[in-house]
Amino acid sequence: MPTDPNRRPSLLSRLVRRILLALYRWKGWTLEGRRPDCDKFIILGAPHTSNWDFIFFLGATHELGIRPNFIGKSSLFKWPMTRFMLDMGGVPVERSKSGNYVEQVAAAFARSDDLALVIAPEGSRTFRGEWKTGFYHIAMAAGVPIVPAWVDNATMRGGIGEAIVPTGDYAADLARLAAFYREKRPDCDRFAALENHALTLKEKTRDS
Repeated sequence: MPTDPNRRPSLLSRLVRRILLALYRWKGWTLEGRRPDCDKFIILGAPHTSNWDFIFFLGATHELGIRPNFIGKSSLFKWPMTRFMLDMGGVPVERSKSGNYVEQVAAAFARSDDLALVIAPEGSRTFRGEWKTGFYHIAMAAGVPIVPAWVDNATMRGGIGEAIVPTGDYAADLARLAAFYREKRPDCDRFAALENHALTLKEKTRDS
């Protein structure tokens, strides 16, 4: 489950967090946007092209007063790493339970008073033109909005957008997300490919 906000983090996790935040300040990113007006939401981090992306999203959420969480397989939370992983915002999920992944994360949202879950929808730094749909299924199951966030390591800019409440129409909602990302980074080939994929999905939905 997410970290108990009333429990003092371990010395190790505090040191690691300070180092990562120092790296964020040293890099000098310019941040745009504001904290969403809700306590539970999914943050989409895109594009995922560098290991620095993690530093940016940690620092950006810190600036906005958001304590980010991430999904990790349950084996990473075993002793002696249990406390550290929870302190860093980890949400353990049992990957071996096939088909139960979404339900586990939705249950974590239900147990929490506030939870900001950062997900990289591309899945990895290798992009094949479309996003994995897990983030959308989780948002629908948990009844939480989706907050698009972006980064441009070339210009050292990044930001967060307005929360989008999923409607159940994945093609239409993906098109809204793609429009946001294309506006922020019109030169990004990955977002152009995402927009094309969203249009293809809308056409298939209309023809079916």
